[in-house]
Amino acid sequence: MQTRKIGSLSVSAIGLGCMNVSFGYGPCDEATGERLFNEALDVGYTFLDTAFMYGGGHNETLLGKALSARRKEFVLATKCGLSPDGINGRPEKIKAECDISLKRLQTDVIDLYYLHRVDPDVPIEESVGAMSDLVAAGKVRELGLSEVSTETFKRARDTHSIAAMQSEYSLWSRTPERGMLQACLDAGTTFVPFSPLGRGFLGGSSKGVDELADNDLRATIARPRFEVDAFAKNQKLLVRFGEIAAEKNCSMAQLALAWLLVQANNTTVPIPGTKQIGFMKENIAASEIQLDVDTVSELNALINEDTVIGERYTSDRMASTDSERD
Repeated sequence: MQTRKIGSLSVSAIGLGCMNVSFGYGPCDEATGERLFNEALDVGYTFLDTAFMYGGGHNETLLGKALSARRKEFVLATKCGLSPDGINGRPEKIKAECDISLKRLQTDVIDLYYLHRVDPDVPIEESVGAMSDLVAAGKVRELGLSEVSTETFKRARDTHSIAAMQSEYSLWSRTPERGMLQACLDAGTTFVPFSPLGRGFLGGSSKGVDELADNDLRATIARPRFEVDAFAKNQKLLVRFGEIAAEKNCSMAQLALAWLLVQANNTTVPIPGTKQIGFMKENIAASEIQLDVDTVSELNALINEDTVIGERYTSDRMASTDSERD
C-alpha cells in the first residue's frame, strides 16, 4: 500500500470514510460494521475517518469497540463542531466534545482532529485556538478543517498549523479547484476529499430520488443532482466513463479514485465511504492504478461541473457552506 503524509502522520494513500456504517445511506448492522473496520485494517487501510455527527456518537462508539485492541495500527481522525443539534464552534464546546470523543473511541489521543463546519457566530481563530489547546494538552496530534473557504483556511492557519483540509471533491464536484488546492500546496497541508465517488454516482451504484429512502442524504441535502430528470441526464456521462474504466481494466469507482490520487501533485488522500466490504476492498485497490496524462485530460473534459446537471447541495445548504464562498 502506498503511503502519504498528513502533517507528522503517515497514512494509506486511500483512507476509509466510516460514516456510512452509522448515518446517511441506510441501515447497517453493527456486526457488519465491526467486521468492515477490522477487514479494512487487514487489507491495508491505515487511515480511518469518523465524527460525532455520524449517528450522534454511534460511529465513534462502534469504531472504538471494534478497534480499540488494534489502536496502534491506524491513524484516527474525528471531528468536532457539528452534531445533530447543529453547528457549535465555541471553544468550551470543542474541548468538551474532544473529551467525550476520546471516551467513545477508547483512546488516549486523536491523531487528526477536524473542525467539522465553521460556526458563523464564532471567529475561526477562536475555534482553532481551542483545538490548539488540545494539541498542547496531548489529546490531539494534528488539526484539520472541513468545508472552509480559502480565506477561512488562511486565517485558521495563522492561528495554528493545519495538517489536513477536508472537503467534497470528485470529478463532478470541483469546488476545491477554485483556490483551495493551491492554498493547501502552498501551506504544506494535505487535501482529503470526501464523497470522492460522488455519493455513489461515479461508482455506478447510485439511484435517483424516486428510488431512495426519504432520509438518504442524496434525497435531502444532496438532492439536486439526484432529481429524476437531472439524474437521468447525468447518467449519460457514465457511458463513456464506463468505457474508459474497461480500457484501464478497472471499475468505475477505481477510475474515479485514481483520478483523485493524481490531483494536487499526487498529494490527496481520498476517503471513500461504504458499508459494503466488497466495495471497501475494491476501493483500496485503486491506489495501484496509474493514469496517463491523456486519460486524465479526457476525464477532466467528460465529467465536471459544466457537464453535470444540478448543484452538489440544495440552495439553503449551498448558502450556508463556507467553502462555497470561494
